[in-house]
Amino acid sequence: MTLDELESFVAIAGGAGFTEASRQLHRSQPAISRRIRQLEQALDVRLFERVGRGSRLTDAGRALLPHAEAALASVRDGERAVREAGERAEAPLRLELAIVGTLADRPLVEALRKLRRRFPGAAIALRTANSREVSAFVRRGEADLGLRYHRDPDPRLECLALGAERLFLVVPPEHPVRTRRVASLRAFASDSWLGFPVRADSPEGSLERTLLAAGIERPSVTPVDSLTAQKRLVEAGLGVALLPRSAFREELGRGSLRAIEVANLGAVQPVFAVLRRRGLRSPLALALLERLQKPDAFSHASR
Repeated sequence: MTLDELESFVAIAGGAGFTEASRQLHRSQPAISRRIRQLEQALDVRLFERVGRGSRLTDAGRALLPHAEAALASVRDGERAVREAGERAEAPLRLELAIVGTLADRPLVEALRKLRRRFPGAAIALRTANSREVSAFVRRGEADLGLRYHRDPDPRLECLALGAERLFLVVPPEHPVRTRRVASLRAFASDSWLGFPVRADSPEGSLERTLLAAGIERPSVTPVDSLTAQKRLVEAGLGVALLPRSAFREELGRGSLRAIEVANLGAVQPVFAVLRRRGLRSPLALALLERLQKPDAFSHASR
């Protein structure tokens, strides 16, 4: 069992598939397939089973995955520790940061600007993903710190609450409700709703639960696993959605979406920092986290 084999296995198991894994790892698809065959031969099990044009983990593959992720994360921790010590102690500090794209807003921008002033020459690599992917990057050691919506229940991760983004009702420009503020969501009981699919890692984020609590019986909710797709569908008049203002500020500015404030809605998206338990904590990650945990850090995120 080699690190190259484990790296290929984790990339495929994370949802990339064989073709995307070859692109991510800069290897040919036959080379990726060969690594998986060698790993299966070493363990004398099948790790994947073909499903149509894709693949999914077998029971043995699911059993191996957390250990493979932990092994790769430990190796990456070792590489970072070497960079920050010994003969390379003078090398520039580096931060690998994974965030949900809509969190790249004023609070984070201000925190990163202050981080650069505090650590001149520091290298900051930022990648955007959905909440589930952010957790995966941190769990595998590909990111020092992650910022996502909702708490991840994975015991291998430590989640620290940073604040919350207030949610606004987003409608197409021609929606019959013309006011900027309404008393409740009941005025939209007949609308079709667009929301993210409910996942085990964010049950509190259920749109249907929010609508039921607002007094809408049997709401029509269509799961759409893409923020961009939700906005385009709302623009097309195919539904309405609840989104943080940071997610639709551009569309609001050009008039392709309208925001309606709902009195006493109380719907928010909690923002969490994610770190790997017992993982190496880089100085830059700790410094950024210190700034983001200040009471005022996300105070403007919902405005």
